[in-house]
Amino acid sequence: MKLGIIGLPQSGKTTVYNALTKGDAPIGQSVGGRFDVLTAVVDVKDPRVDTLSSMFNPKKTTYARITYTAVDGLKKGAGESGGMSGELLNHLSGLDGFVHVVRAFESELAPHPDGSVDAARDLAALDTELLLNDLAIVERRIEKLAHGLQRGAFKNKAEAQKELTLFQQMNETLSEERPLRTLELSEDDLKLLRGYGLLSLKPTIVLINIGDDQDEVELDYDYPHTIVANLRGKLEMELAQLSMAGDIESLEMFMEEYGVTELSLDRLVHLSYDLMGLQSFFTVGEDEVRAWTVARGATAVQAAGAIHSDLAKGFIRAETISYNDLVALGGLAQARTAGKLRQEGKTYIMQDGDIINVKFNI
Repeated sequence: MKLGIIGLPQSGKTTVYNALTKGDAPIGQSVGGRFDVLTAVVDVKDPRVDTLSSMFNPKKTTYARITYTAVDGLKKGAGESGGMSGELLNHLSGLDGFVHVVRAFESELAPHPDGSVDAARDLAALDTELLLNDLAIVERRIEKLAHGLQRGAFKNKAEAQKELTLFQQMNETLSEERPLRTLELSEDDLKLLRGYGLLSLKPTIVLINIGDDQDEVELDYDYPHTIVANLRGKLEMELAQLSMAGDIESLEMFMEEYGVTELSLDRLVHLSYDLMGLQSFFTVGEDEVRAWTVARGATAVQAAGAIHSDLAKGFIRAETISYNDLVALGGLAQARTAGKLRQEGKTYIMQDGDIINVKFNI
């Protein structure tokens, strides 16, 4: 999973990125249409992995991972002045979703470029850029489909007409200034649209970046596949750096003083999993304890494919037990004796925390 941290200039993307990575990296200002990107692969610190590792004492312990990429270069008015650069669009199109940082904090050291802080205005401004980009793509496709149908250029006229209807529906949605993720699209629709790089279709976490002592800000922004959360970016960055430095005493003191119960990295990871509809399963043994990520509703054979394509091709069955049952029983041998190891077939729906051992033959 790869999520992009986006936002208008001076929104605090750098701060949020550093809070996530426990670093102090800068993001430069875009110049002449160019843009800057920082990328970090973040371990999903799941305490269940730690427990399993202590039980099996493996040679290697591997957490699930999420890639966050901070993108600098988005700005107001791009859609009215030729649109985003091709390089920027290609990068954004390749992401699975967005973490949209919206400024709600005041700062004399970094005044807002528009002269005043207005989170709702800034959120709408960047949304407009994404919508205009999508609208241009959709209008071009409608024109091509309509022209092709008139000339009889499509071998499968019914499929082309179906696609045209879908794009006309998207055009209507965008014209009403609503993101495409508000539409109820089928898996076939989403598969068809995958190559178009439609930005407002991507699931989005809206992070309202507030000051250290500022009350949380509420925005009227209720869309499907969207999560809205507040974050004290500067404070969280400082806490993350204390954690990185190993200053646990100061970290705990500041967390208690500001009522922080969970560092932003852990919180955002949980939000990211919820946003993308993901869950974890595990493989265990003396060689490795490892967490894997699949979509909620994934089958056992799909989970096997996440481990290796050969396991899916030659899938026979998956020996399965829940994390809670394994921990309660104390190990695989005890679970087998208790009859808690289940033999599941291809169509078994994976549950969060399942531990599997795939039997296969190719």
